[in-house]
Amino acid sequence: MDKLLLFDLDGTLLTTDKKISPKTFSAVMRARENGYLIGICTSRSEGNSLDFIGRLQPDVTISSGGAMVSLRGEVIVTDAFTSGQTHRILSEAKRICSDISISLDSASADAEFYSNFKPPEDALSASWGKTIYTDFIDFYKPALKICFEIFDKDKAEELQDALPFCDCIKFSDGEWYKFTKSGVTKETAIKKTCVHLGIDLTQVTAFGDDLADIGMLRMCGTGVAMGNALPEVKAASDITIGSNDEDGIAYYLDSLIG
Repeated sequence: MDKLLLFDLDGTLLTTDKKISPKTFSAVMRARENGYLIGICTSRSEGNSLDFIGRLQPDVTISSGGAMVSLRGEVIVTDAFTSGQTHRILSEAKRICSDISISLDSASADAEFYSNFKPPEDALSASWGKTIYTDFIDFYKPALKICFEIFDKDKAEELQDALPFCDCIKFSDGEWYKFTKSGVTKETAIKKTCVHLGIDLTQVTAFGDDLADIGMLRMCGTGVAMGNALPEVKAASDITIGSNDEDGIAYYLDSLIG
């Protein structure tokens, strides 16, 4: 029997307007009542996910693309850049890309979120939580994840080549690139989580929609792609369900639980 239901947030558990629909929320809570562990696995920092963590009270929270893992509120994994590595990454990005939009998840206990720009007033920014604005000049803090908005693909590749100790994934919505420590992914975080919980990967059902979810959908016992997922995400999954705006998760869980 599956033990852990692991949900990506944006584009998966959350609707387009960055909410958990009442029907989906009820289905997730019913799954918990039926003995399933509930988990979040997101590229957001834990600090950017607090509204949803507070509501769901997940057993597992994998955040910052796998760089931090918490079990029932206790941090068990932190894979962060050192302060020196953070400074080097920022310096290389400014050297190669000049004026560039940056966001950063700190490795502090509060998982602070830093940015050098004010985002548009939309559903995403409204769901994002507190942001600390900085110009990132002489910025030395351990970081879980650093993101850059890069419109020139050649510049993005040059930056990746200059940072061999990083892994990089491009988000599908826009021109944002996520940098984490080499070897830090959602998959590695899930493996560590399973060890702590004493369960097998075959007992994990993972839900996702974007490129960063492909690895976990392939790796877990059941990989579930949303109806709104990218074609390559659907191809990597075991099953495709309804979209995030059609309560696809709720209908799937109803069929799973019976």
